[in-house]
Amino acid sequence: MQPVFTGVADAPAAPCVAVVVDVMRAFTVAAWAFRRGAERIVFAGTLEEALELKARHPGWLAVQDGEPVPGFDLANSPGRLRSHDLRGRTLVQKTTAGTVGALAVARARLLLCASFVVAGATAEVLRRARPETVAFVVTGDGGRAEEDLACAQYIAERARAGGARPDPGPYLDRARRSHAAARLSDGVRRGLRGVHAEDVAMCLEADAFPFAMTAIREDGRLVLRPVEPGGPPSPPPA
Repeated sequence: MQPVFTGVADAPAAPCVAVVVDVMRAFTVAAWAFRRGAERIVFAGTLEEALELKARHPGWLAVQDGEPVPGFDLANSPGRLRSHDLRGRTLVQKTTAGTVGALAVARARLLLCASFVVAGATAEVLRRARPETVAFVVTGDGGRAEEDLACAQYIAERARAGGARPDPGPYLDRARRSHAAARLSDGVRRGLRGVHAEDVAMCLEADAFPFAMTAIREDGRLVLRPVEPGGPPSPPPA
């Protein structure tokens, strides 16, 4: 498996296999939503689209970045989301980085969304798929986010190592020192309502969940669902 690390702007439009990485915080939030029982997450391209989808589907919950926005139910914060009972619910997620990256490579034959909490399971899906090349899309900071690149490199190393588990410590240390972690910590100090004091720590829990997250088209929308590494995540790459 040959990993290729790219930003959203330079990502191939239709890679065979893509792993879109957003550690702080979209795909940590998504993983926690599934941990709390959510059935699926629908990606929206704009805030207006997210609210429109929610209006058309009573019972759906809308998730957005930053300070609370009228009409949205949940903040893009794992610390704020983990107390919610989401069993059987559909979420609509719109963020500034993660969902943008996923939509940019929506034509991939196998599209995985990842963060540290699902890194091990994501690597196992890749190991079983045995692709020649994987496009790792670093979504934060215009493709320069250290926490996303560190996570992508950790997943790639785990996938190539087979059953071995590389030490996640050095990768987590890079993420802990990232600009994104500093911004979240500053938001906590400033009392912003869209962040939580435990967000950074929750984003740095390597291999916390046994599932990966795969996105496929359903009724014209890009939809994320959890998948066990041993199960079929989507049609296998050619």
